[in-house]
Amino acid sequence: MKTTTPAIAAALLTATALSACGGGNTSSDASSADLRLDDGVVRAADSGMTAAFGTLVNDGDDDVVVVSATSDAAEVMELHEVVESDGAMVMQQKEGGFVIPAGGTHQLEAGGDHVMFMGLTDVLEPGETVTWTLELEDGSVVELSAPVRDIAAGDEEYTGDMDMESGDMESGDMESDG
Repeated sequence: MKTTTPAIAAALLTATALSACGGGNTSSDASSADLRLDDGVVRAADSGMTAAFGTLVNDGDDDVVVVSATSDAAEVMELHEVVESDGAMVMQQKEGGFVIPAGGTHQLEAGGDHVMFMGLTDVLEPGETVTWTLELEDGSVVELSAPVRDIAAGDEEYTGDMDMESGDMESGDMESDG
């Protein structure tokens, strides 16, 4: 049986259309594509710890939950909150991550929720751009970036244990950069 060029072209177009309809935009893809960072900034630091701030914006129809973060700029990253404990403001890892409501925002700020970079792998100088990845509860990921700037540190202290190759840090050993 001889197949004509128009028949082959029609078959290829049909296969392409069917594959476009059947795959690609799953709910996890949609949630990660709907999350962005507005007015993002990372605090400049020579070593140790620093933090990222800005506004996480969810343009989607479903809540998005950020559960972790990673970056080549730090050995460890954590999602942090600042809470009052025994009359002092302390920084600790945020249980359950950050929930960004459908069509809403979640503020990342000094003295509140923020993303910590711990065990910096290099100096972060003003004018540079830092990139990191957020993992969402559904398993999808979002890559974000923000400029590095000189900004003042908060007055909260770190709580919890941090065991990194660059040294141990126990509760209360270091004031926050976040």
